[in-house]
Amino acid sequence: MKPSRTLVHGLLLLSPTLVLLVGFTLFPTMATLWDSFHSTPRGRRAAVWVGMQNYQTMLNDPVFWKAMRNTAVYAAVTIPASIGLALGLALLVNANIRGRAFARLAFFTPTILPMVAVANIWMFFYAPDYGLIDQVLKPLGLGGNNWLGSPATALGALIVITVWKNAGFFMIFYLAALQQISPTLIEAATLEGARPWQRLRRVILPLVMPTTLFVAINAVIEAFRLIDHVMTMTRGGPDNSTQLLLYYIWQTGFGFWDTAYASALTVVLLVILALIALVQFGWLDRKVFYR
Repeated sequence: MKPSRTLVHGLLLLSPTLVLLVGFTLFPTMATLWDSFHSTPRGRRAAVWVGMQNYQTMLNDPVFWKAMRNTAVYAAVTIPASIGLALGLALLVNANIRGRAFARLAFFTPTILPMVAVANIWMFFYAPDYGLIDQVLKPLGLGGNNWLGSPATALGALIVITVWKNAGFFMIFYLAALQQISPTLIEAATLEGARPWQRLRRVILPLVMPTTLFVAINAVIEAFRLIDHVMTMTRGGPDNSTQLLLYYIWQTGFGFWDTAYASALTVVLLVILALIALVQFGWLDRKVFYR
């Protein structure tokens, strides 16, 4: 096959992916960047070039900074908590315990539940006085908590739901990685006198680092794309205590119909995700051992 025909053949094979990549990733990204430098069109008034005005407005927007702080706290807690819990669950269900199949099913079940259904279940748990959590705490004199209605606990309540839902999903990847580790490596470490914690730190964790990198990337994506629970349970309240960046983008674009400012917010979100991706692939990838 001639080189030119090989090139054409390769491009034809890549064309479906290229069309999807350009149509649903590159073009929307460039259009969003372009819209962020324009005003929002109103009726017959077309959008006009405003330069950095939307970004200057953002710097003076207290709700934006509140959403940034909430998102930072939310990501800083949910990402390591989900990964750590997922690894712990995978180690548990990978061991030779009774009811192992049932445990795997129980831990994975939250993953297959719809997000709105999960939100409704946890709203019953968090309901003041008659909710399940308050029913457990009431005999201890700790009932009457408005978990979703108090600025001090609302964000933490959403964090618990996210960790509960994501841990089972990430557990599946860790379980697959653990089953690929040769038992002879664990046996050799045991014969050398390594304790369980030493075997975990020196043998298991280095061998599952590729999975950890993959799970970490997905955990970051999950942390920055949460909107279902916020819309269903809190609407960003009370007092913007659960106002996350993606929900604020949706609220600005589709609630207030300020699409230009929403585009500027989206650009900021994309920049944050790009920086995190550079750190993950630039720093963590060096620590990954690929067999």
